[in-house]
Amino acid sequence: MSIPQYLRQISLKIGSDTEAIDLSELRIRFSVRRGTISTPNTADIRVYNVSAATAKKAQLKEFGRVVLQAGYAGNYGVIFDGTIKQVRRGRESQTDTYLDITAADGDSAYNWSVINMSLAAGSTAQDHLKSAVQAMEGRGVTMGDSGELSTNKLPRGKVMFGLTRDVLDNLGRTQDVSWSIQDGKMTLIPNTAYLPGEAIVVNYQTGMVGLPEQTQNGVTVRLLLNPSVKIGRLLKIDNASIQTLRLSPAPLDEAQNRLLLEQISLAADGVYKTLIADHHGDTRGNEWYTEVICVSVDATVFNTLLKNSATPGAIAEPGAVKPYG
Repeated sequence: MSIPQYLRQISLKIGSDTEAIDLSELRIRFSVRRGTISTPNTADIRVYNVSAATAKKAQLKEFGRVVLQAGYAGNYGVIFDGTIKQVRRGRESQTDTYLDITAADGDSAYNWSVINMSLAAGSTAQDHLKSAVQAMEGRGVTMGDSGELSTNKLPRGKVMFGLTRDVLDNLGRTQDVSWSIQDGKMTLIPNTAYLPGEAIVVNYQTGMVGLPEQTQNGVTVRLLLNPSVKIGRLLKIDNASIQTLRLSPAPLDEAQNRLLLEQISLAADGVYKTLIADHHGDTRGNEWYTEVICVSVDATVFNTLLKNSATPGAIAEPGAVKPYG
């Protein structure tokens, strides 16, 4: 059953749980970028004709919390929850001023969280994850969704020292998972799995705009703004509606074409895993979309690409940097 996609709704609040500025009634333009990579998600938000008194309030400073919710009356939710990086004021015309807010999700924890801890022999990957999240809790990141990690116990003690993100990068390589911060929650998604839950049906009745297209990065599809589309969640797309990729006609590119099609093959059952979900909107304009890049849940990597690699998940051994040209 499709959800009616009409009656836009938006909420923009800046500040703490006890004291916040509500800018929801003003004209708002936003661009939110979300992905499976560990680099923090970001948002650019422009609010029009904010009074000088409001713009000077303490909440509109670096590290102030920003919560942006958007959608429709039947499908409404958080599309960004992070902290301010920069605030700028400007003028678009003789009558319209604007307040630009650049924000990031988990930016403080990603850049400055450090860990200095040692675990006794017998620790597991879950213990390492718990320790890393504890190191980030002081900067606003708590535990979110996570798949099953290995229960193998280390025969020796484990020392963790340095940036917490480096510890998580190592954990991701050894456990074959992708970690990211989603709305202040540490999220680990297995590279060979997806988040639990029913797949979101994507068609013209549920808000699909235009036709999906197969690209070198995966299947791209545009929807009317849908906050239910989350990183790692499944989408159900009719393969008959997907515009297939144009391959190189050169004979020497045949092997590369086969490899590319293996990586971005269309799912036999039309079920895809979301890798990128960007939201764009304007409360006084036409733009109100979610742009998605997704891949087949059974996409694989040729074993020949990995057999000579010493780093799990890497395509080839790192080599010397060569000059351009």
